[in-house]
Amino acid sequence: MTSDASNLAEHVSTFPSEARPTPPSDDSIAASLRGFGPLGLFAILLIVLTSVFKPLSAILVLVWAWRSHTPWREIGYVRPRSWIGSLAVGIVFGCAFKLFMKAIVMPLLGAPAINPAYHYLVGNRAALPGIVFMMIVGAGFAEETLFRGYLFERLGKLFGTGAGAKVSIVLLTSALFALGHHSNLGLPGVEQAMITGLVFSTIFAITGRIWMVMCAHAAFDLAAVAIIYWNFEAAVAALVFK
Repeated sequence: MTSDASNLAEHVSTFPSEARPTPPSDDSIAASLRGFGPLGLFAILLIVLTSVFKPLSAILVLVWAWRSHTPWREIGYVRPRSWIGSLAVGIVFGCAFKLFMKAIVMPLLGAPAINPAYHYLVGNRAALPGIVFMMIVGAGFAEETLFRGYLFERLGKLFGTGAGAKVSIVLLTSALFALGHHSNLGLPGVEQAMITGLVFSTIFAITGRIWMVMCAHAAFDLAAVAIIYWNFEAAVAALVFK
């Protein structure tokens, strides 16, 4: 009986090849989208060029990940250990980071106390819904999905996953992120975006998780909106350096 039972257990635990679970089937389009041939390069070009329409570029990234059979975790879409914890840490960090940049870093770089591009927001209640939407969806969701999630995945496939490769990716994606802010914010905007890009990219490179960075980015920009709306820009900029 013991011998028969052990033989039965062995046969039960060993599935025939046709009964074993198989990975999802791939196809040539998915493989091409993940590669760097004509279709893969076209996808990269399309997504990067549509970054001026921020929500659209992020949506295209998600469509690319789905159609290319790229695991969501490879663009940072990993379930956080705690949704509430990630939200809280992101909000606190993003707001504190904005105050640090406005009161210390940007004055040291010689940036003006008032941001002329967004000064129209002072007391402008009618403009709040649109700008809040853009800060949450356009900046927090879309820019992080593109510059951290998607570009980290694409450049990681080219450069590798070593420490040197990650440093290069952090620098390159931060530079691209910063240049995108020149048209409407000028040199001060590029300087601030370069620093924030380096910080957000470094966090993402270390954790591989995008949700907290999304929350921090949105909170950073919403804190900036609040400071402008209540006309505290000059006061915050002079908190440390009179």
